[in-house]
Parts: sequence; structure tokens; C-alpha cells
Amino acid sequence: MHTDQTAQGMSRRVGITAVASSLPEREVTSSRLQERISAASGLSLPTRMLERATGIVSRRTAAEDEYASTLAVRAARTALERAGLDPYDVDLLVFASATRDVVEPATAHIVQAELGSRAHAMDVTNACNSFVNGIDTARALILAGRARRALVVTGETPSRAVRHAPSGPGQLRDGFAGYTFGDAGAAVVLEETPRGGVLDVDTETHSEHWAAGGILGGGSRHPRGDEHTYFHGDGGELREVFEKIGPSVLDRMRQRTGLGWDDFRHILVHQVTVPYLERFVELTGVPRDRLVVTVPELGNMASATLGVQLDRVHEGLRPGDRVLFVGLGGGVSIMTMVWEKA
Repeated sequence: MHTDQTAQGMSRRVGITAVASSLPEREVTSSRLQERISAASGLSLPTRMLERATGIVSRRTAAEDEYASTLAVRAARTALERAGLDPYDVDLLVFASATRDVVEPATAHIVQAELGSRAHAMDVTNACNSFVNGIDTARALILAGRARRALVVTGETPSRAVRHAPSGPGQLRDGFAGYTFGDAGAAVVLEETPRGGVLDVDTETHSEHWAAGGILGGGSRHPRGDEHTYFHGDGGELREVFEKIGPSVLDRMRQRTGLGWDDFRHILVHQVTVPYLERFVELTGVPRDRLVVTVPELGNMASATLGVQLDRVHEGLRPGDRVLFVGLGGGVSIMTMVWEKA
């Protein structure tokens, strides 16, 4: 499924007018994480195994009194300040994240209570594509006349789902993808712009792979029990699916828009590990100098990854610069979004 300005016959444009991100202060190196796992499980692990397998040197983790909403609120306040806006200037607030504070109510209400506004508040969740899905949803509501200005936020604390005391090699393998996780928050302001804006969105979903990885607790299948609160996943299956569908989605986007790699100032890609990012470059031909690489120092920040990357380059963008977002999410889905700075 894709949407673009030409296909919709629309002259109205919605774009990103402010960006911010937030990172917890606490840094955890892969060496320290491995020491903790070894001490808790009694497993003897090869020296620097985590770092060598993932390419991740460190990541940020939230403190005990920091939650998904905490990171989202921090990013939101900065984004509003950069936009010169008050919370009451926003009439739509979307919390878009794979993480939430509580099962009910929507975490968007917790964020809004902290910010202090009366915007329509709701959650959007789709694994690591949540933030891009949130931007797309907010854009659609603005174009439909349901909102004038939107604040889309994410707060990700996947480190809370890491199994630090696996019972043996089997549990270590099953939860290994969780050792890539880092925590972060991000926020963007969306509103109509005279030019540029979000030019194209494309998604492809292969839901037959939904069981390949995730956190199964908290829903009607497994409402209780610590065992279901840990992330588990088959990294090989997830990688195989992304390798199979990823290049075709990117080829489709380029053919439809007429844009080549050189037409993008930056290409933001969801990053799980360094080896997978290298494989992505190999399969797609994306130029390395267009990437914003965050995974070695910040790990896999779930849906906050692309928001953090955008915040790192946003200040240097000039009007007319284009950015390509490439989201990969469990479920399984892949998503692309083309945005041009107004």
C-alpha cells in the first residue's frame, strides 16, 4: 500500500516542522551487560561475545523512575520549544511506540497529562514501525481536516524486556535479540507546509511471520506471568524475511517517485545490529555516506531509532533536502517514507 501527493491529486502538503529526541543518561556497555548475564546465569560466555556478534559497543537504558512516557515527554517539550509552540497549540497527540507505560489507558494520555494540553490523544503501535506509522496517521488526519497541528511522540524502553538471567544456552539464544536493545524517545511536530512535506509513503506487510519475535505478555493470550514479559525472537527468520521483501519495496519507491539514492540528503534506516546494517547496504545498494549510523553507540532503539537519527541531522537540512525513512518492524512489516524539508 502506498500514498503519494500525485496519486492523491492533492496540492495540500503536510510536513515535519520540528524534531527532537531524548536519551537516558545511563550508559551500559556490551561488556558490562555480558558480565551481568554471566554472573546471573552462571554461563561462561566467550570474551566480548555480545559486542563481536552485534557490533554494538554500548546503549542507553532508562533508570528505574524513567518510563516510556518520560522519554516521550522530554522529546515532546524540546520539539515544541524548537517550533515556538505551546502544548495547547497542538490539537492531535499521537503516542507511537512498541513500548507503553500501562496496558490501559493509552500512554498518550499520560504524556498529555505531563505536557498539559487538550489535544485528541491516542496510541499507535506496530513494533519498530510505530513511529513512522504514527507520522503517517497524523498526516492523514490533518489532510482529512480532523486536525490542524499534530505532535507525534515515541518513548521506547525495550531494555525492560531483556532476560538477564537465562537458564541455559537455549534461553540465551531465544532472547539474544533483546541484548541489542537501547532506550530512547523522539518527537516531531506535523502541520501543513507551503512546499515539500511528506511526498510518498509505502508499506508492505507479511503477517504470517508475526510469531517470529516479540513480547507476548500483557494481552489476552498471556495476561500474567513473568515468563511472557521477556523479548523472544528468531533473529534468523526475521532477517530472512526483511532480506526477501526489503529490496523490492525500495525499488518500487524509486520507480514510483523517480528518485535515486543521490536525490536523498540522508537515508534513515532502522538498525538492529551492525552486521545486519552492512547486509542491508549490500542488498539494496544504499550509499554508506547517506546513512546516519547509530547502532554501535545506541543499539536497537525500536521505533525511536529513526526519530533519533532525524534529530541528529535535522538542523543541517536546507529547504528542498529530501530524507528517506526505511522502517523494519516485527509482525512483519517494512515501511518507507519520503520527506522533503519545506
